[in-house]
Amino acid sequence: MKGKNNIAIGFLIMGLFMVYGFFLIYLRDFAPGKEDWIANYSQGKHFETRLAHVHGNLFAFLNILIGYLLIRFNNQLKNTTAISWLALTGLLMPIGILAEVYFGAPPFLVLIGAIAMTAAVLWLGVSFFQIKKINA
Repeated sequence: MKGKNNIAIGFLIMGLFMVYGFFLIYLRDFAPGKEDWIANYSQGKHFETRLAHVHGNLFAFLNILIGYLLIRFNNQLKNTTAISWLALTGLLMPIGILAEVYFGAPPFLVLIGAIAMTAAVLWLGVSFFQIKKINA
């Protein structure tokens, strides 16, 4: 069933990035040296970690939504497997941001993920325009 993995993985990734949000709150409000974190809140690694948190939840939600739509309109949409895989691949973007921050990884995962998610969303949009009649 195309879309099921998008929903399941989307919820799991969303949960993980929500937990990561608690870690960011800890760093900002409770960790030793929190003043340094606050002073650099909108720069460098601090900004990148917040960017990963936001995009991780956004891309997870998009996977949940895309998964639902792929299941709901499976018989009317074309290329559902490709759209599903592109959306899942999109999760590499926020994961790639964290890999850059914590491991010094190059930005390839970020670019691949961003391109994949953009392609999935655009392809799904075009696919919905191509539906002749929606059976509700």
